[in-house]
Amino acid sequence: MLAGLAAEVDERQDEQRHGDGHGRVGEVDDPVEPPFRAHHRSVAHRTRSDPAPPARTGQQPRRSAEVTLRDMEYRHHDLVVIGTGSGNSVITPEMDHLDIGLVERGRFGGTCLNVGCIPTKMFVLPADRVVEARRADRLGVHVDGVRADWPAIRDRIFGRIDSVASDGEAYREKADNITVYREQATFTGPMTLDTGTGVTVTADRWVIAAGGRPRLLDIDGLDRVDPERGVHTSDTIMRMESLPERVVIIGGGYIAAEFAHILDGLGARVTWVHRGERLLEHEDEAISHAYTRIARDRHDVRLRTTVTAAQYDGGRWALTAEAEDAAPVQIEGDAVLLAVGRVINTDLIDAHTAGLPCHDDGRLVVDAYQQTPTGGVFALGDVCSEWQLKHVANHEMRVVKHNLLHPDEPIESDHRFVPHAVFTHPQIAGFGKTEQELRDGGVDFVSGEQRVGDVAYGWALEDTTGFCKVLVDPQTKLLLGGHLMAPDASTLIQPLVQAAHFGQRADDVANGQYWIHPALAEVVENALLDLDP
Repeated sequence: MLAGLAAEVDERQDEQRHGDGHGRVGEVDDPVEPPFRAHHRSVAHRTRSDPAPPARTGQQPRRSAEVTLRDMEYRHHDLVVIGTGSGNSVITPEMDHLDIGLVERGRFGGTCLNVGCIPTKMFVLPADRVVEARRADRLGVHVDGVRADWPAIRDRIFGRIDSVASDGEAYREKADNITVYREQATFTGPMTLDTGTGVTVTADRWVIAAGGRPRLLDIDGLDRVDPERGVHTSDTIMRMESLPERVVIIGGGYIAAEFAHILDGLGARVTWVHRGERLLEHEDEAISHAYTRIARDRHDVRLRTTVTAAQYDGGRWALTAEAEDAAPVQIEGDAVLLAVGRVINTDLIDAHTAGLPCHDDGRLVVDAYQQTPTGGVFALGDVCSEWQLKHVANHEMRVVKHNLLHPDEPIESDHRFVPHAVFTHPQIAGFGKTEQELRDGGVDFVSGEQRVGDVAYGWALEDTTGFCKVLVDPQTKLLLGGHLMAPDASTLIQPLVQAAHFGQRADDVANGQYWIHPALAEVVENALLDLDP
């Protein structure tokens, strides 16, 4: 995502005319007929008070100091993109001849850059260092007085990120063929969008990348984000002025897990409340059970527990929680982090009014080409994807971009082997099927497993918790899934993802190449070797 913004801020030069900035090379000397009505217009970005041309008449528009966006009621574009996360990267120099509308209600860059993947991992790293220092005595190293400076960490992170977001916005604002609409937009009819600026737009083609937002609880006091009183979601907690002494985290998924590590690592005491039987329940059962044990050793974890009420006394929250077969209890904290899932933003843009069908969970319905049942309307990322991952959104963005520019040679998205990682301590990563999914589906499989502590580098780490597990088709020897809990699991998983994607047999991957000794990657090698009879 940074590549999509930062590269644009650097004013892509001539060589960018020969590629899309994401590794695919196109031949601009062999022009294609774009799937739009090409009006070689020069439409500058306009704010509410900036001059704007009249609505399209089929002629080159003329700028007028007397006409503003709010004076215009209707506008037609060749392409409208809703959302500036991965959606922003759809727009490349190959589209310079198009009149494009770009809609964004929040910070440029979307969830990943501003409130998601990037800042959270920048917080994870210092938390890792603190936790490792606290536990260094097992290596014969004694670190005294380790502490974290929350304001310094926060300011370092957002001092870098915020400039990327603002530079990306400035880059789009000065483009001659792009109009940026900076309000909450809502469809008012079939593919007719009220931009919130006083202008209603239509378009020949659409890309909807409107993303999602954190879910709240239907509990008085926890039904809205209230940073001043200490009620946070992942959108706000990273910008706190100071680190609370005690934080209550509600939820059992990856967002809760990463922030439990961050907040505890940097100095807060964490009480973690989850209504399920174990944490990270969507992971392979072996990973979920092992991580739950680690989390309970580190935090005050309350499983099978549901928050039913909340009271604020002016400085502290008292949550009423009910556990199975137990009397209600009071859980206190200076701040509360709601990590109870995400809501798809199709309701905010009123997708149903546009005639766009949605799944029961709110996701837009798309086909393998990322196209909705409504002709000329594409979607990508969290607004339509069941994976809710940035690298999936980026993959879908490249598919949409290609299919917009090459409608006669469309390509499909490849979601066969989508990897993910949870940046807690230790890291967790996986892809493909879990063992329970294979069992429940009646799929024949064999598994191999290797503990981190039993390979040479694991000895150096004095690791007692990590392991790698692989699941393989016993007939074809192809990988069905891989799951790790280990230091740098997000990196260690990649050879397995590559093997699955390119159809490499597990035995060939294990035996047909060198594995560096004594690198930690041997945990992957040995898990594969464990499949041999």
